[in-house]
Amino acid sequence: MLRIRARSVHPVTAPPIEDGAVLVDPGGRIAAVGPHRHVPAPPGAETLEFPDAVLIPGLVNCHTHLELTHLAGKNAERQFAQWIRTIRTLKEATTPTEFSRSAEQGVRDGWAAGVTCVADTGSTGAPLGALARLEARGIYYQEVFGPDPAACGASLAELTAGVERLRPLASDRVRLGISPHAPYTVSEPLYRAVAEFARRERLPVALHLAESPEESQLVRDGAGPFAEALRARGIAVQAQHCSPVQYLSRLGVLQHATRFLYIHCVQVDAQDIAILRDSGGAVAHCPRSNRAHGHGVAPLAALCEAGLAVGLGTDSVVSAGDVSLWSEAAVAGLEGEETLRMLTIEGARALGLDGQIGSLEVGKQADLAVFPSTVLHRPPPPSTAVLTVVAGRVVHG
Repeated sequence: MLRIRARSVHPVTAPPIEDGAVLVDPGGRIAAVGPHRHVPAPPGAETLEFPDAVLIPGLVNCHTHLELTHLAGKNAERQFAQWIRTIRTLKEATTPTEFSRSAEQGVRDGWAAGVTCVADTGSTGAPLGALARLEARGIYYQEVFGPDPAACGASLAELTAGVERLRPLASDRVRLGISPHAPYTVSEPLYRAVAEFARRERLPVALHLAESPEESQLVRDGAGPFAEALRARGIAVQAQHCSPVQYLSRLGVLQHATRFLYIHCVQVDAQDIAILRDSGGAVAHCPRSNRAHGHGVAPLAALCEAGLAVGLGTDSVVSAGDVSLWSEAAVAGLEGEETLRMLTIEGARALGLDGQIGSLEVGKQADLAVFPSTVLHRPPPPSTAVLTVVAGRVVHG
């Protein structure tokens, strides 16, 4: 058993507790939470005390690319379409062993920042392997690409084979999903085929959507750098005369039967937001990445007011530079307890995991983080978690 005492304990779904404590049972679940004097101290329990720190639920990072950790600082392209192409070139020069090491480092960097759960998208499978080996918590979405309609069958076959290869690594703690990447890399027939595959296999889906002006230009007008790149490859492009969200809705892709995580959602209006809400999906908001690429500012208030579950994500370190969710919250304009909710229970809700993590409640998984007491008032440097615990196991500190 593990007992942690701190200057203050923040359950998130209940008021803060001064001089509080949490008791973790041998199965990695929260057995008690409350004032220090009321929380049992069983004989033999490991006891940790932090008189100048706060104890909170572990942070939930709703969008990462762990396999790209080694590429931080290596892509200085400013134009987004060219930035995407450079990422592809850098990945092609990376070995499987390097991807594996990169993903593991990404998990550890997250732990050092108090992150206990990630929603990761990637094409190599390395992040799922890293999460499983390190006994971490997260959802890994295997990406699929294929902008050429003629190659739909081959792309789907590759995805199917990848899912079958990765399934043995999945567990209650580490889940497997799929990710049709984005409107500029996935054809209409492939979107439909992947959506049907997800429904049939009961897999959650994450997709980059309404991220950039260039994406909107491609879908709405059939123009811009993405359209030019596709036509240069001999792939026909047609103007859809609608937004990316409306485009996928018309395709019948956004179905209630599949849990969707919509990544970015910067270029959205009231009609788009209503479609996203009615689909039953959630949003991963990545404000620093959006700012770094000049995509604009996602309408966070409107998304929340519509009733959408919204969590924060750091995106890849190639975009944001580090995995500091506190910095994401600051850029999003959040403060204090509002920040804490967004980084914990709201992130868990966006991933459909709020019944297991995201708050300090008896019976929930003991995913915990200890930070300096100033954390709720001033964003800390990225690697400042004093202690990080996943399912009752100390993984950092």
